[in-house]
Amino acid sequence: MDIIFTVLEIVAPVFLLACIGFGWVKYGWAYEIEFVTRIAMTLSVPALIFVALMKSQVAPDALSALFLASLVCYGLLIVVFWLVLWLGGMDLRTNWAPLIFGNTGNLGLPLALFAFGDEGLSYAVIVFAVMAILSFSVGVWMVSGGGGFTKMIKEPIVWGTLLGGLFLVQGWETPDWATNSLELLGQMAIPLMLITLGVSVARLQVGTLGRGAVLVALKTVLCVAVAWGVGRYFALDPVAFAVLVVQISTPVAVTSYLLAQKYGADADQVAGMVIISTLLSVITLPALLVVLI
Repeated sequence: MDIIFTVLEIVAPVFLLACIGFGWVKYGWAYEIEFVTRIAMTLSVPALIFVALMKSQVAPDALSALFLASLVCYGLLIVVFWLVLWLGGMDLRTNWAPLIFGNTGNLGLPLALFAFGDEGLSYAVIVFAVMAILSFSVGVWMVSGGGGFTKMIKEPIVWGTLLGGLFLVQGWETPDWATNSLELLGQMAIPLMLITLGVSVARLQVGTLGRGAVLVALKTVLCVAVAWGVGRYFALDPVAFAVLVVQISTPVAVTSYLLAQKYGADADQVAGMVIISTLLSVITLPALLVVLI
């Protein structure tokens, strides 16, 4: 019973902040999601990642192992979901990327922080960084049929990750005034992302849910299985293993819906997947944490 209350204490702030965003929109108040997202993705999240890596007390070897494990996970998921969609005769442009790239930022980072503290956050930003780089390169290619690399190298998240990794490996630190400023900027990231998640879900217009529900259930099972197997293969330490499984198993990201809209895929179906997987995560993520903690 104690473990259940512990898990509830972890997930409650995550879903409470998302519910604030959801209720904000339903009440009719304005929320400039494009502005908030740009602030988060351009300034706050890169600062969060950079400082988390620079100040990480986790050994660089452990972070490197998780980095490789994350790459292997996403590589396997790319192949597995291509086979699933090909065998099912389903549209690759619409379904491929959403099934692979989960909400490792808005949902995964807060969960890792609340469940495993600063150590968990250090691990979580590695998985998030791998996802972001692949999503803005391979993911864009999947949805649009081409491009992606130019967009990737322009992303501040990519540079925040590379610089944070460099500072970690070299043992460098920024001056106190710079570190304090970056920490303050990074502290905005998690509440902003969670509230924006709720706002985004509240604004989604869903045309169909049927096929999306089947795909979401399959995504959940396969993502957990792949992350679990890869984590064991790389013999990750318990916190790194738990973070990998949780991050890879997060629900379909809202950015998948935005990309589907931008590049002419079936945005209504992707919206349905976002909503179903996010609702399902209220059950699956706490259940995973019960097993992993």
